[in-house]
Amino acid sequence: MSETQSTNILHNIDSPADLRALPADMLPAVCDELRQYIIDVLSENPGHLGASLGAVELTVALHRVFNTPYDRIIWDVGHQAYGHKILTGRRDAFPTLRRYKGISGFPNPQESEFDAFIAGHASNSISAALGMSVASALKNEEQRHVVAVIGDGAMTGGLAFEGLNNASINPNNLLIVLNDNNMAIDGSVGAMSEYLVNITTSYPYNKLRYDVYRGMRKLHLINDNRKGLILRFNNSLKALLTSQHNLFEGFSIRYFGPADGHDLAGIVRILNDIKDMKGPKLLHLKTKKGKGFKPAEESATEWHAPGKFNKETGERIVIESLNQPQLYQDVFGHTLVELAASDPRVVGITPAMPTGCSMTYLMKAYPGRAFDVGIAEGHAVTFSAGLAKEGMIPFCNIYSSFMQRAYDNLIHDVALQKLHLVLCLDRAGLVGEDGATHHGLFDLAYLRPVPGLIISSPLNEWDLRNLMYTACKAADSPFVIRYPRGKGEKKDWRNTPRLLPIGKGRKIAEGNRIAVLSIGSIGNRVISACEMLGTEAGIAHYDMIFLKPIDEEILHEVGRSFPLIVTVENGVRTGGLGSAVVEFMADNGYSPRILRLGIPDTFVEHGTIAELSALYGLDAVHIAETLRTELRRL
Repeated sequence: MSETQSTNILHNIDSPADLRALPADMLPAVCDELRQYIIDVLSENPGHLGASLGAVELTVALHRVFNTPYDRIIWDVGHQAYGHKILTGRRDAFPTLRRYKGISGFPNPQESEFDAFIAGHASNSISAALGMSVASALKNEEQRHVVAVIGDGAMTGGLAFEGLNNASINPNNLLIVLNDNNMAIDGSVGAMSEYLVNITTSYPYNKLRYDVYRGMRKLHLINDNRKGLILRFNNSLKALLTSQHNLFEGFSIRYFGPADGHDLAGIVRILNDIKDMKGPKLLHLKTKKGKGFKPAEESATEWHAPGKFNKETGERIVIESLNQPQLYQDVFGHTLVELAASDPRVVGITPAMPTGCSMTYLMKAYPGRAFDVGIAEGHAVTFSAGLAKEGMIPFCNIYSSFMQRAYDNLIHDVALQKLHLVLCLDRAGLVGEDGATHHGLFDLAYLRPVPGLIISSPLNEWDLRNLMYTACKAADSPFVIRYPRGKGEKKDWRNTPRLLPIGKGRKIAEGNRIAVLSIGSIGNRVISACEMLGTEAGIAHYDMIFLKPIDEEILHEVGRSFPLIVTVENGVRTGGLGSAVVEFMADNGYSPRILRLGIPDTFVEHGTIAELSALYGLDAVHIAETLRTELRRL
């Protein structure tokens, strides 16, 4: 990549200790350089731009005020934490962000001691930080501060509210910083608000407040049981004076704000004033997503993760080729609109990913029948279940990795009632640069044991459309369709959808030596591998399409006829297609040797899909080499 524009101030910051040693009047320049460095690097090495630009002043203030890494900062939604990475010893490695063997796109304790907790999925920071704060108290580490930084929509997640509720009843000194960038909780910042922030966070005010509280305790006018009532009264009084109500009044958590999240000196002052206060507290900061880069400020959604762009003009660099296959997500979005046009019962639900999953097409065509429920996957599934119970046909689209958060909802609220709900799992399998927290590798394994589920995966775009049509028109139970990130196979993707026989696969290639069973789009790599070997190699290839109910006719055929069965799946080997085949053969007295190709028992790092597929032997070349080796052994 080209030389970046960082100047000597940022270049000389190798740890937060260096930042804390700087004169206060140099900190705004640090923010400017930090913001420019993020823009410089991400313009050529794509990542999540907007959220980190909006959190620059907050990041500098936190590392200025707190003694990290002894003090713990727990980031919620790692998209906010690029500045944090740069200031904590990873400045020179930052251009390797999200690249294979480079630094992760999210905080990860295995990468740095400054990353206090993992932060790939949203809404976990308050619960984790509360646990760390309580642990510090139990260990008599009275000087350790614990800060949870939550924002970028994460406050809509149910876990965040569970953490807030628990924080009010356990002894702790947790500080929660709400980075409100207008993508979630909204509220104005007015003159009275700023005035109250200045007063209520000041040392004299809080000393007086504490002295009054201590005096009232001595006179037995209040006790621990009534302390929460007074705290709620104090929060309510502030809400009355500011004409604002906030979500935290009822949690017995001291609330400060909202304050300007780009006023560096103000944030530093507030943090210094409140950091040693006893008990849980919340600082509400208003920030602007994409701050400092005008195109990102004007279109937060588009610039959340914009890909490569011209940092001078703000033009996104999109390489368009005519007559190319569509993204699977776009095929889903267009097909959903077609189904909705033909059936008024069809509705769409997504947890905060309408653009990512292309439900925006339905939102435009039928705005009253498309629902973005925010970062709330469990709610998305149960909300869909309620729709299904009343006769609607909900298509609930959730990224595979995020669906893990709604497992109980699927079992208890959907499967147990045998509801007609279509669960579309986008980004299934290896997803690339977002790494271990985002790979959709576990869905086949964790869904297969659930009674009553139909589990499917398309070979290509035609199959995706056929499966969506079948799920809508022919199913009467929960129907799962999982498909990968990226483009499909066909330029002429818009076929006329047809019903598929549920639980039936198909034979793609004839052979008599090895039977290869695949599921999903990875079957296209098997097709390429078989072409490399030639028809004379004797490789039979079956596309199973359905994991559940699985095509037992095919399994009986290959169990009787082949000495070796090779299963191929874009997911973990344990519990998925390979495991299903092994179980069937054992249950039915067949004894072929079975080789399972998939992800071993490990978490997969970040890198391109091509790099990771090759690493685990799941690209066409490695599949062909595996089959060639096995042919020699027969």
